Amino acid sequence: MSAKTYRNPPFRAEHLGSLLRPKELIEKRQAFEKKEISIEELTKVEDEDIKDIVKIQLDAGLHSISDGEYRRHQFWGTFFPNLEGMSVFQNPTIDLFRVYLPDIAAFTETEHNPEESVICTGKIKHTGKTDNLHQYEYLKSLLPKERWGEIKMTLPAPEWYHLRYKEGLAYKEEAYSNDEDYFNDLAIAYQAELEILYNAGLRNVQIDDPNMAYFCSEKMLAGWKEDKTNKRTADEQLDAYIGLYNKCIEKHIDKMHIGLHICRGNFVGSRHFSEGGYDRIAIKLFQNLNVSTFYLEYDTPRAGGFEPLAHLPVHKNVICGVVTSKFPKLEDKSEMVERVLNAADYVAKGAGQTREQALDRIGVSPQCGFASHVLGNALGIEDMKKKLQLVRSIADEIWPGQP
Repeated sequence: MSAKTYRNPPFRAEHLGSLLRPKELIEKRQAFEKKEISIEELTKVEDEDIKDIVKIQLDAGLHSISDGEYRRHQFWGTFFPNLEGMSVFQNPTIDLFRVYLPDIAAFTETEHNPEESVICTGKIKHTGKTDNLHQYEYLKSLLPKERWGEIKMTLPAPEWYHLRYKEGLAYKEEAYSNDEDYFNDLAIAYQAELEILYNAGLRNVQIDDPNMAYFCSEKMLAGWKEDKTNKRTADEQLDAYIGLYNKCIEKHIDKMHIGLHICRGNFVGSRHFSEGGYDRIAIKLFQNLNVSTFYLEYDTPRAGGFEPLAHLPVHKNVICGVVTSKFPKLEDKSEMVERVLNAADYVAKGAGQTREQALDRIGVSPQCGFASHVLGNALGIEDMKKKLQLVRSIADEIWPGQP
């Protein structure tokens, strides 16, 4: 990987991909999932609502344009189930999971099981087809050609399903005998996904990964240590996942902007799952994981302080998610500006730079998407618009005239 610093993307004012759906779209998706309407009927509504949500982003002065993830039920989309060798299981029993993982623990506390799970039942291979391509191509049709490179596509974390299952249960014995072979084939499939999107013109990717924040959670780490079925320590598992990431992106990191978004959960009704600052993983995360940009949650004390940003390498960017996407109350602009400047001071200290030099590698955003799940967070569309406008306004004060 070269020490290239990407800019535009990422932009000074960012958002994290998912945006609140109109009520009609939610109802149509629910009807489709109940087999009450056709895919054509759903797509027609999606197309019109995506036009509207693109306009909302443009009116707010944003440049990383997404489709709001309107064609997805959950933020991770259909990458995994569309791979050859992956099978979908509905309503799996809880004994499949590491119950001390924050999101799984939240399900069990409310006596719910995860509704859908994807398990590897055969050798993993990309089929050459991806729903993400259609999503990207439709966005291109709504924007002038000179802005196609700004379009942001979000992809799921490669270890998303592996971490949640107990040791050895992410794949069947007849498919793989060890994590290394499983990770290798999964990485090759991820490379294929990126290549398809790159060839179509995509130059801006954001990988969404709440899992990484779990390694900041003392509660999760205690559960990991107590689980004697785990073959690796938590630190060793984190290292393995960083290696998986780097193989997934190694052929594209010098050709397109790839960022990593980390939050602590963003479920229905603005539920979060985990807590803990980045201190414990900062060196490995920032220095060993070869993405160009980190989009980090920083809207509440549960994400800790800015001190870990001192470990950010001089060629990497950080987008500070200081505005919450979970609740409607609007943050004070001057306080948010001060928080970003405070973050810049830690970035500068670690890199031996001035604040102004550090600010050249920083942007601002909400801490997460507004609708990681189709039902969305506990605020309205008008509230969301105000949040996006606030992000733009914060960026304009710190970096006047920059996108």
